[in-house]
Amino acid sequence: MSADVEQKVVTGALWDEFCDELKKTGRLLLSEGTPKDAFNQAEGIRYLSRLTRAGLEWFLEFNDPRFPVLYRPAHETVKIGGDNPDNYYQKAAIDGRYDYRISGTRGSVHYLGFGTQASNYARDGKMTPTGYVDARQLEIDADGRFEIILSADKKNHNWLPMEKDTETVIVRQTFDDRTKEVPADLTIECLNADDYPEPLSPEKLEQGLMGAVKFVQGTAGLFLNWSQDFSKDPLNALTLFDHEKAQAVGGDPNIRYYYGHFEIGKDEALIIESEIPNCEYWNFQLLNYWMESLEFRYHTINTNGALAAAEPTGRVRLIVAHQDPGLSNWIDTAGHDNGILMWRWVGADEYPTPSIQKVKLAELAPGAGQ
Repeated sequence: MSADVEQKVVTGALWDEFCDELKKTGRLLLSEGTPKDAFNQAEGIRYLSRLTRAGLEWFLEFNDPRFPVLYRPAHETVKIGGDNPDNYYQKAAIDGRYDYRISGTRGSVHYLGFGTQASNYARDGKMTPTGYVDARQLEIDADGRFEIILSADKKNHNWLPMEKDTETVIVRQTFDDRTKEVPADLTIECLNADDYPEPLSPEKLEQGLMGAVKFVQGTAGLFLNWSQDFSKDPLNALTLFDHEKAQAVGGDPNIRYYYGHFEIGKDEALIIESEIPNCEYWNFQLLNYWMESLEFRYHTINTNGALAAAEPTGRVRLIVAHQDPGLSNWIDTAGHDNGILMWRWVGADEYPTPSIQKVKLAELAPGAGQ
């Protein structure tokens, strides 16, 4: 045991160091180009508090790769990097030197994908893919049960590749309709672990606390840079995002993303239209400046291919507005005059660019386009 770390624990210096480093993250909210109004800054402060909670779970509570736990790193009150309201995210700490088994039942959720990744946002702002498989590639029995082996050595059936530097597995369960679908019920185990976890040590505490702070700094800084880059593109427009850039931070390889900044007044609306190609899934959603999904528990801030009403031609027409225009496919701004637009195509044959037109809300006649 390091005498220096032990001394910092017993004197309280470690806690002071943690709090001092965490305090510095607030400077990111006041970076050049960020919105300085009270509304957006309040959401920014809440965002940092949410990242702190996520970081402590990631690096302190659930960070033993010998005894991994599938937990939810992003959800209704922790939102990271354009989180999808249709997703049930799960994550576990793993290590490419070990082998693992994920087992459970498939459920009825529309899309189920598993990815292994190296590195993390706390270290270098990346989550490099090291393996990927989705439910369409798995052998699943008649009762919906299956197992996946995670290992660096190739397996013949239901294998999720890892590399020696792999340290995370991410699960994405994507719903068409949360009210009707049942998520997969999953557990993970290390196949060559010790009998039980070691007790907390001062060194582990220091690593966990400092890892959490670096996670807050790295995550907030990474997606703040993205948001600032989006603001350089045309306003109220969607632009295809660099696929390699998305992959480098842990994006699903089957997804292509469109992003853009929006700005509308209380008396305005955005009409967003797109052709719908052959695809596994698509969705549209709104984010705030910090790239958090808006409050989807109480507002309809997103839609997808199963929920949106399509036109007879097969096109889809969405309306973003502060108040219900009395038309199909209304996307609620949840009180935001500005923020980020986001469109996903998953497993699509092509990736059409949705068109956007800003109009006065009064110009939208109820029943138009239905």
